[in-house]
Amino acid sequence: MTARLRPPAAQWTTLVPVFAVVLLVLTWGRDLPGWIVVVVTLVLAGAVLAAVHHAEVVAHRVGEPFGSLVLAVAVTVIEVALIVTLMLDGGDKSATLARDTVFAAVMITCNGILGLSLLVGSLRHRTAVFNSEGTGAALATVATLATLSLVLPTFTTSKPGPEFSTVQLTFAAVSSLSLYGLFVATQTVRHRDYFLPISKPGGTGAAEEEHAPAPSTRTALISLVLLGLALVGVVGLAKGVSPTIESGVEGAGLPQSVVGVIIALLVLLPETIAAVRAARRNQVQTSMNLALGSAMASIGLTIPAVALASLWLPGPLVLGLGNTHMVLLALTVVVSALTVVPGRATPLQGGVHLVLFAAFLELAVNP
Repeated sequence: MTARLRPPAAQWTTLVPVFAVVLLVLTWGRDLPGWIVVVVTLVLAGAVLAAVHHAEVVAHRVGEPFGSLVLAVAVTVIEVALIVTLMLDGGDKSATLARDTVFAAVMITCNGILGLSLLVGSLRHRTAVFNSEGTGAALATVATLATLSLVLPTFTTSKPGPEFSTVQLTFAAVSSLSLYGLFVATQTVRHRDYFLPISKPGGTGAAEEEHAPAPSTRTALISLVLLGLALVGVVGLAKGVSPTIESGVEGAGLPQSVVGVIIALLVLLPETIAAVRAARRNQVQTSMNLALGSAMASIGLTIPAVALASLWLPGPLVLGLGNTHMVLLALTVVVSALTVVPGRATPLQGGVHLVLFAAFLELAVNP
């Protein structure tokens, strides 16, 4: 972590999360005029930057891979709450909301965040270096979760359409939680060294930390609370501006699924910034932990949550991907595997992932 980390009490990053939550309370459930939307957007951007700062303070205190796990899980838990809330309020049109949001999160993390991190790290340090054992295990888990939850419903026959039956949905939910829990135990306890930054190609030791004293326990706890407030503000304010986004998308004649992509981009912005900062410090493994950990948490926590929510949701729960999205997912898994195996990457690999991400965005706008 950088030596610029200072106690949060002396910084604007202390005030912005609190102000974001206050603004969220004042604007929740109301139709917002244009100038209020502008204010909300500015505060949303400030909350994103504050969340990244406090995540780095906590990460510096607890060390890797716990630091990246804190940010990934915190963002995903709040994101899941947002998805369930929108599904409860959306009626039949929300039947595909969970699928669209989870798939968007996978594409953003596995191609957008991962590709940008590899590009930044390799351009700045010639070669982006990471631990292939840990990253490969994370990728395998993401691929399995995505296939079981988003691909299989398209081919099952117990219910018409790309839906799971009750038994199948229960199995998918239990499997998702079990795999995610097993991965977290592997990442943080049994094989923690597989997820630590390494110093050079072929190396096994952790990269040298920048010389900065670790924050005190009190400072880390304050930052943890402020991180939670900032993330609540990010997700809540993103929901607040979503009607404006929906109106703009509808006015432009774009598919409704674009709204989910935009919201996912806003929600995952803190992780994107944190991952790029880590890549600039030549800690690409931290970036990989954030990218793949966020994808895994998004599936592993969202599917069980929506499975539980489906007990009282009035409409269907459509999880199966269409043909185009399945092709993108398959290509992403293959390319990611080829990227991960060597344990190091050049700007070419980063560019390939970013092109896949651009293809996802283009097809979301023009299916």
